[in-house]
Amino acid sequence: MRDTLFEEIDALYDEMVEMRRFLHQYPELSFQEYKTAAFIQEQYKILDIPYQANIGGNGVVATLRGAKPGKTVALRADFDALPIQDEKDFPYKSKNDGVMHACGHDGHTTTLLAVAKVLKNHQEDLAGTVVFIHQHAEELAPGGAKPMIEAGVLKNVDVVYGTHLWTNTPYGIVQTSRGNFMAAADHFTIHIKGKGGHGAIPHQTKDPIVVGSQLVTNLQQIISRRIDPLETAVLSIGQFHAGNAYNIIPDIAMIDGTVRTFNPVLQHFIKDEIEKVIKGTCIGYDVSYDFDYSFGYPPVVNHAKHAEKVLTAAEQVKEVEKAEMIEPSMTGEDFAYYLEEKPGAYFFTGAQIENGFVPHHHPMFDFDERAMKIAAKTLIAATLNVNK
Repeated sequence: MRDTLFEEIDALYDEMVEMRRFLHQYPELSFQEYKTAAFIQEQYKILDIPYQANIGGNGVVATLRGAKPGKTVALRADFDALPIQDEKDFPYKSKNDGVMHACGHDGHTTTLLAVAKVLKNHQEDLAGTVVFIHQHAEELAPGGAKPMIEAGVLKNVDVVYGTHLWTNTPYGIVQTSRGNFMAAADHFTIHIKGKGGHGAIPHQTKDPIVVGSQLVTNLQQIISRRIDPLETAVLSIGQFHAGNAYNIIPDIAMIDGTVRTFNPVLQHFIKDEIEKVIKGTCIGYDVSYDFDYSFGYPPVVNHAKHAEKVLTAAEQVKEVEKAEMIEPSMTGEDFAYYLEEKPGAYFFTGAQIENGFVPHHHPMFDFDERAMKIAAKTLIAATLNVNK
């Protein structure tokens, strides 16, 4: 049965590419994916697979019950896009100004719909039940996973799997981890409140840009001097905004950043240390501040047994050149919430374009569409292996 399903995925490839490129042209932001959700619902109507809409927001969940008894496997794909202008000069570039599928979620959606289609063709031979979770709002905390889980999408589920088409990894490689796989992703914002004035008379000001520059440097010492080197943590500043004229010292500077960790104790320690550094720096320059810290998604922690099952499944796919365990990534994903509730694993499907690497969340982002076949086949093999 597995080989037949793989052949059907191969036969669907042109259709998958067409669907993915259609979705790529009409991206929607997190929590605003109404047309995308409607598109997914229409596909399940065509497939005659029962589904529910508006789960936890814009989520769609379809359920395929095999004719034979067995366990219930949930497969998840996300379908939101990002507030990025698509700069590719391709016929399928985004038609929605300032919105782009810059992380492969169009490919995730297409992959899961293809899996649903071929499994439906063999419903009479299928053991157990497959739940297809199409999740909204992965890109924007608090995300779509948690409300969908609270709405009951994992009820009666035994195992949950998901994949990310990953352009950091070459085509033909599948990667996962037996434990920590992706990090907790937190967000903080600092507003430094100084006293503005003319750039020619700086002694009459309390320059928030100078304070902010010192603060950025001081914050880096939390990781380098306050954290055990054997621990894993990242603190990065992504935005620093102040002023609107070259010769005017502004009143306020804004600094925006992220913290990535695996250890919850360390996560809270870093938050506290950030505020200590802010307070001390601002006292030294006689300025005030506001500090906002948001705890984001928890770390993605795979269950070792199912990480092994993913690699076993990938090894059954002829296009896979290597299936391997890797060190954790410091990127974040709300798939973490599914794995807090149920056994399972998340994995990367290599999708790097042969002629060059373009990172996720980049205006020129694209991926090797052949990776959708590997992703689909690995998910199929993993699903079948659960009920062997």
